Order: sequence, then structure tokens, then C-alpha cells
Amino acid sequence: MANFIIFAASSGIGSQLASILIAKGHKLFITTRKGDDLAKLKQEFGAEGQLLDISNFEETEKALLAAKNLFGEVHGVACCAGSLLLKSAHLTTRQQFNDVIEASLATAFSVTRAAGKHMAQSGGSVVLVSSAAASAGLANHEAIAAAKAGINGLVLSAAASYASSNIRFNAVAPGLTETKMTAALTANDAARKVSESMHALGRLGTPADVARMMAFLLAPENNWITGQIIGVDGGLGSVRPKSRV
Repeated sequence: MANFIIFAASSGIGSQLASILIAKGHKLFITTRKGDDLAKLKQEFGAEGQLLDISNFEETEKALLAAKNLFGEVHGVACCAGSLLLKSAHLTTRQQFNDVIEASLATAFSVTRAAGKHMAQSGGSVVLVSSAAASAGLANHEAIAAAKAGINGLVLSAAASYASSNIRFNAVAPGLTETKMTAALTANDAARKVSESMHALGRLGTPADVARMMAFLLAPENNWITGQIIGVDGGLGSVRPKSRV
């Protein structure tokens, strides 16, 4: 049994990850941005937690310390925060760009910073969420691709910096996954079919698809994996399938 903290546990992937870890008998500390979400998840999973804006470095650090004080030791950390903006660069405002960077890259850096500072004695695993868009070259993904590519670089550098402290850093890079955030993209049948056709396996991802890999990377027994960006994307990031039409 291990102790984990999930940042942004109310996200589709975050809540699915919590379910998987609880089912395996692990203990959780969770964070959300909304009080209603926090109360619901604490009751559902029997977990402790707190409200948190993960982009706030000092508050993120305090949350990790709260989990460490509660459990005595934190074995793994997952950051499931993010956002989605599908616009070409010339249509993206400065504020929209800032919001994407804040929600995806700043939160990932904030968690990395806290883990590097407070997990050095015992080591552990940190898992972030990137995107297939960081490497695939998808139209109208400029802002989110920039943020997620930043996470890829962050993972590689942090894995090198903290290897001597036995802290492992990895990320999952999903394709289009069916969550509340992507509901507007999948509600239209025509748009959905186009999206499905871009994935070699012919379907969109589910939160469970992504969460299972995150749980694998968090597990203490898988402790010889670091500095990896693992595509959980139905082939979107690396495979160009034959037409299904």
C-alpha cells in the first residue's frame, strides 16, 4: 500500500486515477479548485484533501507538505490539471495564451518544484499530463501544443536533476480523450468521426485509458522508469492509419 497525492482530482482523468488507486488499496490526498468537487470526492474516496490553485507555487508546496504530514511519506504525485484551446495562433489573444500556459505548464512546474523540494529524502514518482499535440503537429493547437511541449521538456530536465534523489519524472501524452473538457468537440457526429479517423485504433480515448498508465508509472514497483513521455493516444502521435472510408 502506498500514499499518493492527486492534484486536480476532479478532472475526468484525475477522478478515474483516484478510483484506480483506491481500488488497489492505496491512500489518497486530493486537491480541487471547487469546494463542491472536493466534498464529493472526499466522500466518494474516503480521502483527505484541500482546495488549491495549483499554479500558486507556495500553496502547492503546502498541500504536498500536508499530505506528507498526514501519511508520514508520499510515494507518488500526479498532476492532472490542464485546459483546451483550439485556435490558430493569429486568432489567439494574449490572455487566452496566458490562461493555457497557466493551466497546463505553470501547474506542472508548480508540482515539480514542490516534489523536488519535499520528496528528496524518500524519493518517489511524479506523473504529469502532456498531449499528443506536443509532437504531432495538429492544426489549431498552437497554444496547447506550446504548453504541453513545455511539459515534455520539464519532465526530461527534472528527471535528470532529481535522479540522485530517486525522484522519477514521467508524463502521459493522451490523444483526444472523452471528458467534460472535450465534450464540445465530441458532441457533433461529423466532428467526432473526423477525430476518430485521426487515431489509428479508430476511437477516442477514455479517462480510464490514460489513468491506467498513470497508475502504472506511480507504482513503486515500476521504479526503473524515468524521463519518459508515454503516448496513450490510440496512435495519434506516431501512426498514420489507412483511411477507414
